[in-house]
Amino acid sequence: MTHGRGGRLKRVLGHPALAWPRSLARHGLDALATRLVGRLPPPVVQVLPPAPAPIERPVAFDERPVEIGRRILGQQSVLMEDGMDGLQRALVLQGRMASRQLAALGRIGSLADVEFRVSSQWGEDGIIEWLCQKLPGIARSFVEFGVYKYAEANTRFLLENRGWRGLVIDGDEEHMQALRGQPLHWRHDLTAVAAFVTAENINALIAGNGFAGPLGILSVDIDGNDYWVLEAIDCVDPAVIICEVNGMFGDLRAVTIPYRPDFRRMEAHWSGQYFGCSLAAARMLCDRRGYSFVGTNSTGVNAFFVRTDIAGPVLDALGEVRGWAPRHRDSCNVAGAPDFVRGVARGALVADLPVVDLASGRLVALAELHPLYSNGFLEDFR
Repeated sequence: MTHGRGGRLKRVLGHPALAWPRSLARHGLDALATRLVGRLPPPVVQVLPPAPAPIERPVAFDERPVEIGRRILGQQSVLMEDGMDGLQRALVLQGRMASRQLAALGRIGSLADVEFRVSSQWGEDGIIEWLCQKLPGIARSFVEFGVYKYAEANTRFLLENRGWRGLVIDGDEEHMQALRGQPLHWRHDLTAVAAFVTAENINALIAGNGFAGPLGILSVDIDGNDYWVLEAIDCVDPAVIICEVNGMFGDLRAVTIPYRPDFRRMEAHWSGQYFGCSLAAARMLCDRRGYSFVGTNSTGVNAFFVRTDIAGPVLDALGEVRGWAPRHRDSCNVAGAPDFVRGVARGALVADLPVVDLASGRLVALAELHPLYSNGFLEDFR
């Protein structure tokens, strides 16, 4: 019944004749709704109070992750130290293998033919080992100063490979203190002294630490007063002298910087090219003291001298006693940054600075002493 009445009502209201009343009713209701809305009071917007700030409660700090981190770092440090120790042992072993190969050599062309590096900077390890093989009776002791941290030095492989007794000196107390804390220090008879070396204190430093008298090797490398300090040393009788030279001062003129006890290379000139002495100066000094020049390493940084009365086996095995020009590029600009100037242009950076012409004793500008370089040096620069 309900469904029947609903159907009849829809048919009646849907008749075409009732279309305009339906439209009127629809619009009339819309107008009525508009009037009613206009008479209603505006809606009340309820403003809620702000939420209370959260109460901060102290949080207990958990130190366990930090402690775990410390343990991990400690283990990594131990592993790194063990790894570095293992690497150094491997390098020494390879150096010993290279040393045995040197022993099989007969006559060589020059010292450059026997170079190899374990702890040295430019191949001095091989040259020193070869010299020791040719001079088996020399004292098993050395003195080296200007060693920085002694990670890279002329005598470190000698210490580890042949077990010599040694004295090393550097001006930085932290470097020497760190060296004294390394296993290398207690494994070997090594004395590490912090001192700024001068011509006035060098004999006291050597003799005061028990190294006066016969010596196997004396190595001088202080980037400054090398000539003056070497000239002052009279407390030892080394079989071999290794002296750093400044190749930019050339090989023809015996020149050196004027002596200043407080000389520092980078303070003396921003380029870092004003220091030390020429190869000719080192040769003149060592010849006067009874030593024969046997050559430089292939980079021209270190000159090697053997006491003349025992130098025969060395000189007999050398095809050529040669001094090489420096090929490295360690110059800096005014700001102190490397600028990689090469060849004779490095010498031009300090051409106006004063040097002592040892032949005349005069203090002159380096530029006044040209030519500085032999044809062999110039050929190396090219």
